[in-house]
Amino acid sequence: MAGVPGTAAPPQGMQMAFSASAGKQRIDPPGGMGWMLVDRKANTAVMVMDAQRATMAMPPATVAAMTQGVPPGATFTRKGTATVAGTACTEWEVAAGPGRGTSCITEDGVLLRATTTPPGGTLTTVMEATQVAYGPVEAARLNVPAGYTAMATPGGAPGAPGMAPSR
Repeated sequence: MAGVPGTAAPPQGMQMAFSASAGKQRIDPPGGMGWMLVDRKANTAVMVMDAQRATMAMPPATVAAMTQGVPPGATFTRKGTATVAGTACTEWEVAAGPGRGTSCITEDGVLLRATTTPPGGTLTTVMEATQVAYGPVEAARLNVPAGYTAMATPGGAPGAPGMAPSR
């Protein structure tokens, strides 16, 4: 049952592509409304809406949440090994302040599975890869297509901090 506290939401598919050399990540969430382009080197993120041929910069707080590294004071305890989507990974118990979780991470740093439980909470978030493919990512998948217009962000305007330039 969706929306009932304590019940699990049905699984949803999402695709991700990442280029370590470019520092860019593309996230195609469920629903097909658009995709996110995260540029870790520039510390920016934009929503790309192909149907509207438009982009919208994400607010700085959203970008910070998407690009944050390991929280200060977080501890990792090795729990063993596992295989997720046919790929070997190391299971880690993670503690960051009052939050707890587990992560299964490949030797080269790819997160394949994560579970988190908020402090005092029973809700558990689960992310698990179902397919992993290594190889070059087509550059066009990690860039805003030419000719797209930058839309104003809620509470902002084109050109606001973190806003990708119009193309």
